Amino acid sequence: MYIPFENLPGESRVWIYQSNRKFSEEEFSEIETDLKAFVEEWAAHGTSLEASFLLKYNRFIILAVNQEVQAATGCSIDSSVEFIQSLEKKYNVDLLDKMNVTFKLGEHIAHKPLIDFKKMVKDKSVSENTIVFNNLVNNIEEFNESWEVPAADSWHSRFF
Repeated sequence: MYIPFENLPGESRVWIYQSNRKFSEEEFSEIETDLKAFVEEWAAHGTSLEASFLLKYNRFIILAVNQEVQAATGCSIDSSVEFIQSLEKKYNVDLLDKMNVTFKLGEHIAHKPLIDFKKMVKDKSVSENTIVFNNLVNNIEEFNESWEVPAADSWHSRFF
């Protein structure tokens, strides 16, 4: 059951998928339609999930579930991953590779393999103040507080 993202409680679980490229406006509009249809039907053991999604920066897909109503289970999580994999195929993008880093360079959003990000740190092309997207946040509260943060305040800090 679709619920507007802002209406979900802060404890709601989130999963963040980052694309290796920016989606076009047309693609993002199609993805939004597909996500809404998926979330409307998303269920755990036959019980509808109170869920939502956000699309950010034409690059990120954020899924959320209110675990207080019905927890996402292994099967329901698997179905969401299958849905994300279908988007990967449809748009020829990578959404599941966690070994990539997305960060801001001024107003531009950059996406690099982790090894290239480490090299940028060494070359001082990025700093501890570079805004990174911490896709390891677990719930909406953490998403709101700690998703876009200086590298020094995230797991990326280990590279400095």
